[in-house]
Amino acid sequence: MELRHLRYFVVTCEAGTVSRAAELLHITQPSLSRQLRQLEEELGADLFDRAGRRMTPSRVGRALLANARDVLERAEALKTAATFHAHGRIDRLTIGAPTVTLTDVVAPFIATLAPEDPTIDVLGADGLSAVETLARGADLAIATAAPRAPYRSRRLAVLPVWAYVPERHPWCGRGSVELAEVLEEQVIILPPAFTARQSLDAALLELGATYAQVIEAANGTVAQAHAAAGRGVALVSDDPRFGLVPLRVRTGERRLEIKLTAAWDSRHEAAATLAAFARRLGDFVAERYG
Repeated sequence: MELRHLRYFVVTCEAGTVSRAAELLHITQPSLSRQLRQLEEELGADLFDRAGRRMTPSRVGRALLANARDVLERAEALKTAATFHAHGRIDRLTIGAPTVTLTDVVAPFIATLAPEDPTIDVLGADGLSAVETLARGADLAIATAAPRAPYRSRRLAVLPVWAYVPERHPWCGRGSVELAEVLEEQVIILPPAFTARQSLDAALLELGATYAQVIEAANGTVAQAHAAAGRGVALVSDDPRFGLVPLRVRTGERRLEIKLTAAWDSRHEAAATLAAFARRLGDFVAERYG
C-alpha cells in the first residue's frame, strides 16, 4: 500500500465516479480502476458499491474513509514539518475556501505574491466548515464561522449578497432593494452549498417567506448570465459580470452579508507563517473590497 492508493480512494469517494476522479488526479481511468482494485485486494474488502458509472463507498469504505484522510493529513504534516525544520519556511501552502471565494478573493491575492512566497495550492470547500476544510488537507481555511481552540482565526471581511439586474431594470440607481420586493420577481439562486444561498435561506426563514419563481444556477457566473439575459434577479456574492448592476439586499435595517474568516491549526509547524498569511489576506480583502 502506498499513500497514492489512499489518495485515489479518497478522491474517488468525493468525486463519485472514476472518470471524474481520474480527471482530478490527472491519470487515466483504467489506471485508477486498477489501482483501486489493488487497494481493495490488499485490504481484503470491497471499498465501493459499483453501479454503472457511480462509485459509492461501501459500508467498509465509509468506515475507512476517515482513517484514510487522517493518514494523508499526517503524511502531509510530516512533509511540511520536515521542510520547515530544514529551511525555516514552508514551500507550499494550501488554502481551502468556497468556490466563489477562491475565484474572487484567493486567486486575485495569489497574483500579488512575491517569488519568495510559498506556492499556493487551493482546495474547493463548498459547504464545509473551517475544521472540515483543514481536515481535508488545507493549511489555511476560509469559512463563515470561526472554529474553537486549538484552532486560531482572523476575520477577513464582511461581503454583501448582491441582487444583480440589467442596466435597463427599473431598480437601477436605487443602490439597495428589500428582499421581500426581490421575492416578487423570478430569482436566480445558487445551490445550497454556496454561502450566498445559505445567507439567503437564513433570511427567508427569519421572514417566514419563500420563493415565488426560482431558477437554480450551477454557480455565480451562470446566475449572472441568466440575469443578463433578462430571466430574473441573480442573488449572488460574486463580483459583477456582463454589465449587470449590483444592489445591496436588505431585510429591514439589516443587510444580507457573508462573514469570511480565515482559520488555521495552532499546532501546525508553521502556525506563525499561516497567521502572517491570514493577516496579509485580510489586508488584501480590505483594500480590494473596503
